[in-house]
Amino acid sequence: MEFLKESILQLVIETSTNLPPDVRQAMGVAIRGEAPETQAGQALRIIGENIDMAEENEGPVCQDTGFPTFEIKTPVGVNQILMRRQIHEAVAEATKRGKLRPNSVDSITGKNSGNNLGMEMPWLHFEQWESDDIEVRLILKGGGCENKNIQYSLPCTLDHLGRADRDLGGVRKCILHAVWQAQGQGCAPGALGVCIGSDRAHGYDLAKLQLFRTLDDVNPNPALAKLEQDVMEEANKLGIGAMGFGGKASLIGCKITAANRLPACFFVSVAYDCWAFRRLGVVLDSETGVIKRWLYRDPDRPVERLIAANATFKLTGREVRLQAPLTEAHVRALHVGDVVLVNGPLVTGRDALHHYLLHHDPPTDLRGAILYHCGPVMLREGTPPNQRWRVMAAGPTTSIREEPYEADLIARYGLRAVMGKGGMGERTLAALKKHGAVYLHAIGGAAQYYARCLPKVADVYLLEELGIPEAMWRLEARDFPAIVTMDAHGTSLHEQIAATTGKELAAVGA
Repeated sequence: MEFLKESILQLVIETSTNLPPDVRQAMGVAIRGEAPETQAGQALRIIGENIDMAEENEGPVCQDTGFPTFEIKTPVGVNQILMRRQIHEAVAEATKRGKLRPNSVDSITGKNSGNNLGMEMPWLHFEQWESDDIEVRLILKGGGCENKNIQYSLPCTLDHLGRADRDLGGVRKCILHAVWQAQGQGCAPGALGVCIGSDRAHGYDLAKLQLFRTLDDVNPNPALAKLEQDVMEEANKLGIGAMGFGGKASLIGCKITAANRLPACFFVSVAYDCWAFRRLGVVLDSETGVIKRWLYRDPDRPVERLIAANATFKLTGREVRLQAPLTEAHVRALHVGDVVLVNGPLVTGRDALHHYLLHHDPPTDLRGAILYHCGPVMLREGTPPNQRWRVMAAGPTTSIREEPYEADLIARYGLRAVMGKGGMGERTLAALKKHGAVYLHAIGGAAQYYARCLPKVADVYLLEELGIPEAMWRLEARDFPAIVTMDAHGTSLHEQIAATTGKELAAVGA
């Protein structure tokens, strides 16, 4: 199979950079259905532009290129050891080219392998079948939506919904609750894969496998087909909307399967995927490894743009320009709902950096700084001594993971703004009010759009210690758009939307 590595490399690159047609179509419906002047409408237009830019520039749709999961069917006798080795080589090459972010971290040492390889990563599931060809399907599911996966054990009691029993009515309540609990942290509008039954471990596997179905297919089981349709209609009445800003589009897909279970167990396992729903597949010649045809897409059919030239995100003149470093007066003047354009220096910081800053002094002065929750995809260009870094993808990561740390860092180091997605909790909100800082919400997954707003890499700190995604990058921002969703006056849009959608959940789930 002399062409296998190259074929898998093409599959990985296309999956990371070009959403499949069914997802693009669903996002197009969501974009057209939202009023352009609303926060959700603005977010969806940035998302649509980002999808178009990723395909045109062959750049990652989202900076979190996810956990590569391969589902592989082979004829009897195919050398799976050879296939595994060449797939690993292809994943490492895609990482080297900046098409995948180095995401593989040793769970004991915390060391990033730098090439997306490591113990049980990527995940390859082989299955034999009676075809003469090889089928390879790939899904790249990011950490933000992976953290919003959820599993229920029926019967149970759910917020706003009451008791969920061991029947399809109880299953329906669980699925609606799964959508509600994800809010903007899962980068809505999202898609669900669901398994009713099985055991705890395999239920999640089967739920994730449902994400390989196309969004427009119909479940062959009439009861599950009706449940899928009901969930889609009811979930989109909740008002969660794009990025949890409120709006009409909360879900673009719901795919459900059922598996036998033990009498004592009734699990409902939900795999939540974000709008950056990246999955593709290929059929390969089993002798050469060459691609015979693509799954989910027709490479000969031109990709239609989601956003027309006259429908892109446009400035209104009401935006607030922020020039970092910021003063307390700057941020006290901001209120929830303000659209800001960030200019000047900002620094990135995720989980490892937050932990580091609790125990060490920062490598650069953070007074008045904007701390961006982002693990970018970075590419080193040129040769010494003229090497430079280029931002390949730079959307926000889910901020709630930093809730245990953020209030302390704001108080200790004088941060004036924290930027990410999904919002933060009560402790951070109190610190924003006490010390004079704000939370800025960037559009989750808009990695290409925001890379354009970060034209210069000024410096990098702790690269060797923490790896590319977790290092502190000092970047220069240019008209970087974000929305104030938590202000220095104690107001949180996220609390407001959670309360409002909770009431809607109770109504549709009754």
